[in-house]
Amino acid sequence: MATLSAIQSHLRNIADPATALISQRFFKTAPGQYGAGDVFLGIKVPTLRALVKIFRDTPSKTIAALLKSQFHEERLFALLLLIDFYQRGNTDDKKQAYDLYLAHTAYINNWDLVDVSAPNIVGDFLADKSRQVLYEFVASESLWERRIAIIATFHFIRRNEFADTLRLAEHLLDDPHDLIHKAVGWMLREVGKRDLAAEEGFLQRHYRIMPRTMLRYAIERLPETRRRQYLNGMV
Repeated sequence: MATLSAIQSHLRNIADPATALISQRFFKTAPGQYGAGDVFLGIKVPTLRALVKIFRDTPSKTIAALLKSQFHEERLFALLLLIDFYQRGNTDDKKQAYDLYLAHTAYINNWDLVDVSAPNIVGDFLADKSRQVLYEFVASESLWERRIAIIATFHFIRRNEFADTLRLAEHLLDDPHDLIHKAVGWMLREVGKRDLAAEEGFLQRHYRIMPRTMLRYAIERLPETRRRQYLNGMV
């Protein structure tokens, strides 16, 4: 059974300082930026994914400890292990993984960590349950909990269920952060891939007040003429 020290030793042995420097710039870790203070080892995502099978016997307590790491890749690897545990698990295992996730949102603190995990754990778990927690998260002071709320709905979108995505998007129309604007626009675009009328219904109600980035992401796949109509306020 994999121990915390064994996992950390393995990850730190394959770390690449040059890759770490690139990641620290890419994920905006300078003071005042959204990822300020985040520290990278320099391990690429495909490498981490390949390691999941090797360490998949890692117990949940160890995953939780790994999720608290100062190193971004160790937190990401913890989430990849948790997703694997969730997907292979029975009903009780899934509840355990979901509860662990919700108890550790303070450490799911960059957009890639949210995006890889929120649909696969939170969205999947809530598929046949109350989604009230998403409405609590969407009102959170935490940027990352707000992003978890909207990105979790990607799982519903894939099931052709759009109501929660659209309601949560309304809550986030006046969100101050660009990362939320991008996330909402992305989810609206995904709705539009499956039901253009549902997306355009939302856009026609709100496009005049939507942050520009949110609107641009949402209309990215529309025909050029239609995009220009939205951007020029002529719908």
